[in-house]
Amino acid sequence: TTHELQNLPELNHGILLGNTYHLANEPGSDVVASHGGLHEMMNWNRNILTDSGGFQMVSLLQLAEITEQGVSFLDPAGSGTTLMLRPEDSIRHQNNIGADIIMALDDVVSSATYH
Repeated sequence: TTHELQNLPELNHGILLGNTYHLANEPGSDVVASHGGLHEMMNWNRNILTDSGGFQMVSLLQLAEITEQGVSFLDPAGSGTTLMLRPEDSIRHQNNIGADIIMALDDVVSSATYH
């Protein structure tokens, strides 16, 4: 809520995490950029760290198709649209979001061993 956002400075957090996949999917990183980035949208004057979107390659695996080029996600809302996330797309989205610290997209390797 707006009240909670206004109280964030009192918590003395030095950094905020923005989820690249979710912001790119909705409202869209271009929309975030058109509003001056996440700093302006949230009136946040401290650092913002964004993830690469790679965790969603695991958590949303049922909606993802992973290839050598990147990962294509079906819209979780069921609209039928897709979001293609390649390493260069991830960096573009994070720059649009206005992150101070960005992460590179990589493929999460399974921890299961198969013989």
